[in-house]
Amino acid sequence: MSTCGRIPERSNRHVERFTEAKVGMQKETEMKKETDISELWHEYKNNDCQETRDKLILHYSPLVKYIAGRISAGLPQSVDQGDLVSYGIFGLIDAIEKYDMAREIKFETYAISRIKGAIIDELRALDWVPRSVRYRARELERVYYELENELRRVPTDEEVAKAMGITIEEHNDLLAQLSYTSVLALEELWSVGEKDDKVSLIDSIEDTSSPDPAQTFEFEEIKDILADAIKKLPERERTVIGLYYYDGLTLREIGDILGVTESRVSQLHTKAVLRLKAKMRSAHIVHRD
Repeated sequence: MSTCGRIPERSNRHVERFTEAKVGMQKETEMKKETDISELWHEYKNNDCQETRDKLILHYSPLVKYIAGRISAGLPQSVDQGDLVSYGIFGLIDAIEKYDMAREIKFETYAISRIKGAIIDELRALDWVPRSVRYRARELERVYYELENELRRVPTDEEVAKAMGITIEEHNDLLAQLSYTSVLALEELWSVGEKDDKVSLIDSIEDTSSPDPAQTFEFEEIKDILADAIKKLPERERTVIGLYYYDGLTLREIGDILGVTESRVSQLHTKAVLRLKAKMRSAHIVHRD
């Protein structure tokens, strides 16, 4: 009986020794890596060697990929993560060249802001829409979302303008500015799955060669919600959506049919898209910014 009791004790001591040895080896490996990277830093700062700088870039490149991945999570799927990594590499190079070892700040802490800043600056440079317009678009979308949930119906232009603290004329001008951005946003309305993963319309079309029942059901559900939302639009806005997306008419052609200007059709289209986005968001179909 006593012999059997000693076996687990010996086994536990063996496991503890193995664990201690493994932890010790890991610490030794980490210390060696830290020593090697420290030597690289001193060599680069003392000699300004291009080859040493390239080794530092290679060593810290996973940090760029990590930051690019975090940023891409909040961007449209049309933005390639590989492009973000390329932008971030320039930020990493800038951080390596300007890093001051004498300040005793961990390089990763210093580099993160540089890498993130380089990526964001490049994205802003590529965006043709002014930042102020992007901000007003998010603000207007938020107001539509909040008013529809509060009133349990589609808010009027006057109610939206009042909630934003602007006049009806300023509201109409804002809709005109947002026309192009709203058209592009239609491609990013859809999100499916438990994790709210975004997909484009083309990605949600059934693959007849390999049908997926779950995806087909979710896609049909989204179409039903969207169809119901379109039915509840004001008549003129519903007409614009139908003629533009189903009949393929231009804004000018729609204006001729309705007897209004092309600018007015653009405003009606923008309002309809915003209302649909608010409806889809309330149904937890659209990811909130």
